[in-house]
Amino acid sequence: QVQLVESGGGLVQAGGSLRLSCAASNRIFSINTMGWHRQAPGEQRELVAVITSGGSTNYADSVKGRFTISRDNAKNTVFLQMNSLKPEDTAVYYCHADIEPPPYRRLWGQGTQVTVSS
Repeated sequence: QVQLVESGGGLVQAGGSLRLSCAASNRIFSINTMGWHRQAPGEQRELVAVITSGGSTNYADSVKGRFTISRDNAKNTVFLQMNSLKPEDTAVYYCHADIEPPPYRRLWGQGTQVTVSS
């Protein structure tokens, strides 16, 4: 069974950086969109960034200019480079992968905690 395994979370001071990674545990022939979501305590899960198989990206307004999403299609891995972190970025971060063919089966990672101290 394919799973998404996340890594890279942790505790960082405001203004610092972290890089999250999310890799499929087994080979998947074709993944459409991959992305990152986050959920803070008492809040709903929100989309942070997505990237298509062709490399097109989209970001939440709150992270534009600070976060960068990228992917390695050969390794079925998606990354989230987070710079200039703020305390309000504190959340559990989840990756997702939409598996071909349509209507796309969505896989979720287990989540990784990111804590930004002020």
